[in-house]
Amino acid sequence: MKVLRFILQKEFRQIFRDKSILAMMFMMPLVQLVVLPLAMDFDVKSVNLVIVDHDHSSYAYRLIHKIGASGYFKVLDIHSDYQQAMTYIEKGEADILLEIPPHFERNLVREGQQQLAIYADAINGTKATIGGGYLNRVLMDFVSEIDLAKFSISVSPASGSGQIELRSRSWYNPLEAYQFNIVPAVLVLLLTLIGGFMTALNIVREKEIGTIEQINVTPIQKWQFILGKLIPFWIIGMLIFTIGLMVCYFVYGIYPRGSLWLLYAFAVVYLIAILGFGLLISTYSNNQVQAMFIAFFFMTIFMLMSGFFTAIDSMPHWARVLSNLTPVTHFVKVVRMVMLKGSTFSDVRLEFFYLIIFAFVLNGWAIWNYKKTS
Repeated sequence: MKVLRFILQKEFRQIFRDKSILAMMFMMPLVQLVVLPLAMDFDVKSVNLVIVDHDHSSYAYRLIHKIGASGYFKVLDIHSDYQQAMTYIEKGEADILLEIPPHFERNLVREGQQQLAIYADAINGTKATIGGGYLNRVLMDFVSEIDLAKFSISVSPASGSGQIELRSRSWYNPLEAYQFNIVPAVLVLLLTLIGGFMTALNIVREKEIGTIEQINVTPIQKWQFILGKLIPFWIIGMLIFTIGLMVCYFVYGIYPRGSLWLLYAFAVVYLIAILGFGLLISTYSNNQVQAMFIAFFFMTIFMLMSGFFTAIDSMPHWARVLSNLTPVTHFVKVVRMVMLKGSTFSDVRLEFFYLIIFAFVLNGWAIWNYKKTS
């Protein structure tokens, strides 16, 4: 333990000697956690819409007014000619085109049904899908207001007709605010980037300045050297995690619904795993540029496969397997479940064992791969 204490003293002095690196480690997560969720707004608030009105009736006017008053759409123009309206889609100025056919009001009144045509610019697939969903919701509200007969469905020949009323409720995120999904994942990714990059450059820096040869000829054991490199960044990582939780609460009003101690228990194990991964990269690299590129390559995969941008269940089978082989995936899942759902250890114990395995394998590999000559 005496040897380990001397290594830790050396590492802390080296960290605090470089004020720029220290400031970057603390300020970068703080600033990014505040800025990134505001920029990564997945809510579609303004969908550019062009309407082709072939009917010019009071019902068509009411529908157009309801669409414009919904707050989701910006009505660019109302045309009578489909080809002229389509030029907005072709030029990329409009996202959706709604075509109201002739005899729209007459068919609704007499027959109780009428088809509408919706054309979406699918180059931006997300905006087209969400905008189309918004428009469908407005149309359904319009239909319910005029009490159309097409919502009466036959239950059985003997029972006549009934009416279905749908009521939905969003659990754990009643307002469906995107921040509740994004902010916990951003916190995990920033913790991953800081832990992975800083430790990946650590041993390589010793190689570049020549102090690694002096360490190699000392009686320091390999596990003591790796542990001495890991502990300082583990402490810094826990401080960054604490600051991140405070930002989540004071800036976004997001606080853990579950146990705060459970979050910290997972953070302890996860940081050991991700720091071990960075140290493993460092043992394979000969200079800081090489270590940085290798770390960037894997960190990009971790971010894309963690379920941050797309749901893991929607990925192909091989991608789901690869996603489960990364520690980031499991920690993102745990942070979201504990912070938003209030999940207990019994709900996430499998992820805890996964992270323990990752921590043992990655750090053991780093110790084994570190070449020490005495």
